[in-house]
Amino acid sequence: MKLRGRHKESAEVFTESLNDIMFFLLLFFIILSTLVNPNVIKLSLPSSKSPSTLNSGKVTLAVDANHDYYVNNNKVPFDMLAPVLQGETKAKNTSKIILQLDKSLTVQDLADVMQIGNDLKLDMVLSVQKQQ
Repeated sequence: MKLRGRHKESAEVFTESLNDIMFFLLLFFIILSTLVNPNVIKLSLPSSKSPSTLNSGKVTLAVDANHDYYVNNNKVPFDMLAPVLQGETKAKNTSKIILQLDKSLTVQDLADVMQIGNDLKLDMVLSVQKQQ
């Protein structure tokens, strides 16, 4: 009687396709990382599908189509805009100003208001309306 030894099976891992999988994962993450932050400059446009909200210590500066300026819904002449903004930001202990400009205003109107904020070292955020 001849006894044979048992044939032992060994587990094998096939790694031929591992290189392809790693290449595609690397390619996917490289493409994804460029889409997440395509540029450094952030621009807020006059209309947006999903605008973000600011809730803390708001100071709003609204300018209507007739070039009337309102700080927290109080009408202010343009030449008094800088001291009023400075007083409001100190009273609310914030350096953020939310700009609400009419669509019909020019870029020069925006630049004039932002120059005042720049002189006072204030952070200005352009408010947008949600697209319908």
